[in-house]
Amino acid sequence: MALYRDQAVVLRTHKLGEADRIVTMLSRRHGKIRGVAKGVRRTKSRFGARLEPFMVVDVQLYQGRSLDTVTQVETLGAYGDTIMRDYGAYTAASAMVETADQLTVEHEPNAQQFMLLAGALRSLAVHEHDSGLVLDAYLLRAVATAGWAPSFDECARCGAPGPHRGFNLASGGAVCRDCRTPGSAAPSPATMILLSALLSGDWETADSSDVRHRREGAGLVAAFVQWHLERGVRSLRLVERT
Repeated sequence: MALYRDQAVVLRTHKLGEADRIVTMLSRRHGKIRGVAKGVRRTKSRFGARLEPFMVVDVQLYQGRSLDTVTQVETLGAYGDTIMRDYGAYTAASAMVETADQLTVEHEPNAQQFMLLAGALRSLAVHEHDSGLVLDAYLLRAVATAGWAPSFDECARCGAPGPHRGFNLASGGAVCRDCRTPGSAAPSPATMILLSALLSGDWETADSSDVRHRREGAGLVAAFVQWHLERGVRSLRLVERT
């Protein structure tokens, strides 16, 4: 069996037998991987705490037929405990890892998605920005990286320069008066500015935004992401918005 090593973010875990655990991770060079961590649920496990959700690790595995086997783990970003102590950060992180799980494929390299997720979890852990803003910035960038970049200024259908008042999920974002179809949303101009700032990384604008525009923007982001995933992100329903 081949031995390999990679950096990875722990997405989720499942119990296996009495002492083992299946760990699903998003790695930098090998895409999404699943590995069995043997004996990890025992009190004296060498690396049990390192394989909890939201941790960023350097992991070594043996390649197996259906599941790989974790043989060594070193912590790179100990974000799990800090995030779990803050309900807002925890719910945001849960939505992030669930989205990353849906956007990625096993053993298909996706370094950009790995770096986006690891960076967002670090930001949550150090309380760099409001957790809701970090979540929405991550979601927008993750779907953009997957090929569904939303438009918040020019018309997503005809390219007419904005700003525009319409927002349509199926069209890909902002829509002009001529391209606007029934069912399109009409967010405030300030909300569109906020979403554009989150996508581009303009944190000065995002941090100074009003709470009502953050809430409106969060609704649009959640709808946009789930439209393109073609399935719900269950953790989004639990996200605490302040």
